[in-house]
Parts: sequence; C-alpha cells; structure tokens
Amino acid sequence: MGIRYRCLAGLLAALSLTWAAEPRKTRNVILVTADGLRWQELFTGIEPLLMNEKQAGMGEAQERRTRLWRATPEERREALLPFFWTTLARRGVVLGNRNKNSPVKVSNAYRVSYPGYSEILTGRAQDATIRGNDRIQNPSPTVLEFLREKFRLAPAQVALFASWDMFPYIGQHRPGSIFVNAGYSEATPAESGPRFRELNRLQVRMLTPWDSVRHDYITFELALEYMRTAHPRVVHIALGETDDWAHDGRYDRVLDLIGYFDACLRRLWRAVESLEFYRDATSIVVTVDHGRGVLLSDWQSHGSKVAGAEQIWIAIAGPDTPPQGELSNTPEYLQRDIAPTMLDLLGIDYREYKGALGKPIPQATGRKK
Repeated sequence: MGIRYRCLAGLLAALSLTWAAEPRKTRNVILVTADGLRWQELFTGIEPLLMNEKQAGMGEAQERRTRLWRATPEERREALLPFFWTTLARRGVVLGNRNKNSPVKVSNAYRVSYPGYSEILTGRAQDATIRGNDRIQNPSPTVLEFLREKFRLAPAQVALFASWDMFPYIGQHRPGSIFVNAGYSEATPAESGPRFRELNRLQVRMLTPWDSVRHDYITFELALEYMRTAHPRVVHIALGETDDWAHDGRYDRVLDLIGYFDACLRRLWRAVESLEFYRDATSIVVTVDHGRGVLLSDWQSHGSKVAGAEQIWIAIAGPDTPPQGELSNTPEYLQRDIAPTMLDLLGIDYREYKGALGKPIPQATGRKK
C-alpha cells in the first residue's frame, strides 16, 4: 500500500507540474453576458415565427425585416450580429448551436437569472440556496473574488458593471471585495473624470421602463471608461435589456438590443487591441444566463417549466484559444464549465477553486481532454 500510495502521489504531482508548466499568454479576462439572449437568434438570426407577429411589436417593423431577413440562417445571423460572426467567432470558438449538435445548457434547476449568473461565476449550481431572484448575498465566493485573492489584486482591479441592480448580491460573496457598479448607482472610482460624471448624470435622466435595470448604454460606457482609466485585470460586463424587452413582448426592441450588443463587442475588441495593457494578453468570454421558450406563447418567458430555457451558448476568443469558429458535434457542456475555463485560460489549475463542479472546455483552452 505504501508503494502504491507513493506512486499515486508522484503521478498527481507530475500532473500538477504539467498543468502549471504550460505557458499562457492570457493575463486578463473579460466576461460579457447578454441576459436571456436565445441561441436561436445568435445562430439563426431573426426568428421567422416572430418577424411578422404584431403582438410582438413587429407590426410596424418593416425596416427591421428588410434589413435582417436573408435566405439562410448563416446569412441572417451575420446580418443581426455582423461583428460576432465575421470577427469574434473566427478568432475563437462558439458552442451552443443545437442544429449542429453542439449543446450547452444550464445545470441549475430554475433557469432564471440569479441562479444562472451564480452558476457562471461559481462553477456550480446552488439550488438549495439560490432558487430565484431573491436579494440574498451569494453563498459562495465567486470566481471574481477568487482571482482577486489569487493574484493579490486591489478590489479596484476586479470590476463588475451591470445593468441589473441585483449584481452586488450576485457577483460577490463578501460585499466590497470587488468593484461593483450596477443599476442606477453612481460609478465613483478613485480616478473619476468628466466622462464618469457625465454618465452618472445621464443614467437618471434617460430612464428605462424598469426600476431595477438601467440602459445597457450606460453600463457599457462606464465599463469601457473604467478599463481605459483603471486597467482592471478581471472585468465582468453584464448587459440586461435583451431580457427585459423580451419579457415585455417587444421582439422589435430585442432585435435592436442584440444589434447594440454586437456593437459593444466590436468596441470592446477594438479597445483591447488598442490599449497596451490588454493587447495580446486578454481572453474574452461571452455567454448568457438562461435561454427562453421557443413558441409564440412562451418566447418571452423562461423558468423551470419553460422548455428550451435551459439551452444557452458560449463564445471565447483570446491568445490561448485556437481559432476554430463555430463548433459542431461536440460533447454537451454546462454553464458551470465557464468559471473553470476562465481559470485555465489564466494559467490557474481550476481545481484550486474549491467547490466548483465544472471543468475547463478543452476546445477553448487548447488543452487535451
């Protein structure tokens, strides 16, 4: 038994050394989430079932139909998300197209936002404690907090900007452990210049129809300005209006916000390429907290009883992700695999993050299974 134990210990030690020995170019990671953006629109563009539906706000949307309709799903999706498909996807990997046998789904039982974001940020479903969108502090340290401690960063170097005001609860186990700006709250970083002051004023003058969610424009502009001035190593940008307009049954606005989401990704990509701190050293992870229904009667909805709400997607690009584009015929991956993948891209053994149940996605990290 002693010899076998020593052999096993030696093997495990060798594996750990092998993991740590692989060099990584990724020094920073940016997570971008688009609340409730269905895989159907991402992979097939404007939805034929909804494009003429007056009750979905499409009665006066001839310009959108003309601009976005094409003969094939590939053409339609590129018309809706041109940057995503012509640049981001080609420079990395995209998973989640069910039509091409590339399934990605949530593992939590509830298929609503807090459980989904928590699964992304903790690498686990927490069904016993996070059962919905109640305002409770995340019961587990998030991967954002783990990275702050791992790299010995100041709280300002791990930043979360969100449209939804729930993120101070979702993104951190211990309040104040990272920099969080969410909902209609002022962003007051240490070096707050005129652009921050302007955006702080604008957010309370250009209100959305919802008290808990500000415009994605404010969220993204604040995040981009913070990246330019504070250079955080870990960033989460959580956009929300794709979900809120869907709940209101406004497919026309959903299409508009998907287009805006694509424009944000383009500007983020250009910022990463132009800023020396981020250039050639940053991985971008793009995903969603939950899916939605697939019928005229339930496309606005999601939850444990809505078929299709468990179906999500993931896109990853960066210096350590082999450029493979859209993948097909892949194993099923889970939302809980995102945090371990982020850690692997940063050169960290994901097993150090205790409690996570997911594993790195090998197509995204370039490692063998």
